[in-house]
Amino acid sequence: MRFLPLIVKNCLRNRRRSVLTVASLSISLCLLGVLMALYYALFFGGPAKAQARRIVTRHKVSIVFQMPIYYREQIRKVAGVEEVAIWQWYGGVYKDSRDQRNFFPRLGVEADRLFKIYQDYRIPEDQKQAFMRDPAGCVVGRSLANRFGFQVGDKILIKGDIFPFDLDLTIRGIFETSEGSDEALWFNFKYLENALHDSSRLAAGTFTLLARSPEDVPRICREVDALFANSPAPTKTESEYAFGLSFLSFLGNIKVILMSICGAVTFTILLISANTMAMSVRERVREVGVLKTLGFQAGTILWLILAESGLIAMIGGAIGLAVAQLLCLVIRQGPAIVDQTKTLSIQPPVFAALVGVSLFIGVASAIAPAWSAARQNIVDALRFTD
Repeated sequence: MRFLPLIVKNCLRNRRRSVLTVASLSISLCLLGVLMALYYALFFGGPAKAQARRIVTRHKVSIVFQMPIYYREQIRKVAGVEEVAIWQWYGGVYKDSRDQRNFFPRLGVEADRLFKIYQDYRIPEDQKQAFMRDPAGCVVGRSLANRFGFQVGDKILIKGDIFPFDLDLTIRGIFETSEGSDEALWFNFKYLENALHDSSRLAAGTFTLLARSPEDVPRICREVDALFANSPAPTKTESEYAFGLSFLSFLGNIKVILMSICGAVTFTILLISANTMAMSVRERVREVGVLKTLGFQAGTILWLILAESGLIAMIGGAIGLAVAQLLCLVIRQGPAIVDQTKTLSIQPPVFAALVGVSLFIGVASAIAPAWSAARQNIVDALRFTD
């Protein structure tokens, strides 16, 4: 600690450069922190508590293919299945399709089973009963209601694009949830039954299952798929968490993309910090000679320069972590890409990794100039005039 004042003074020698370096490091580490938090949430965070027992069964070939409705009763017989509900993606156009802000999920669901499976949905009992009684009723999430100013009793018209009819719905309730996305519109599946009564298009897009316990989920997935392995419509059954992540695969290999960006950001930070330390050490070559004249050992000089670089990197890292946590808060308030973004934050493993990255950048960027300065002999150092 006796060298700390000297280390701090060296950091403040060129204040403009130090401030710009800290700003560059903090911005880069902020980006790195958000990316690492997202990676951890997607691939290590696991499902939310309410999501752990939910399972989704879809067509094995693609989600765009449908399955017979009678699959529901066969799935219900599988041991460990507590409840099964059909839901169907409707699609459609709300107001103007050219405005992406008008997009939100529109899903037909068996109204009497929705809240049995999605037990984390909170809704007044009278609104729930009104939704179940009205074949043209729907419920919307609180975030969606706030975005469009929806109120109970409002009418919503959605023009059909996948299906050959429009939805003329009445909002019967507004639900809230603390663990997942509440930006969906669920309408009564009876609307589809009435509109497609004699049509072959009356089918199930997916089945959502509720298992009795999270431990039953893997076994149920295997048994359900085995039931329909040789049928005209084979199934793929997976946890709701895995089902949500499967949509990200349409964008490519998300793991490789995120890790590539993290690697590029880390390399860029390393170059910035290395350039700063090289300039700083080059300006102090004669001072290194003076320190050696006064009796400072090469190891002490090496440690002083590394500590200076590490201090700058840690300050930049601390600011970057704070800003990254704020950005995670902003992302949590925005639209949910997957449910995990609604709980995005800098978790302890991510925090530890970012601290490690900051230290690595501080040491790695200064090791070459520090080693070169420590090896200078006194005469050459005192003669240096650049």
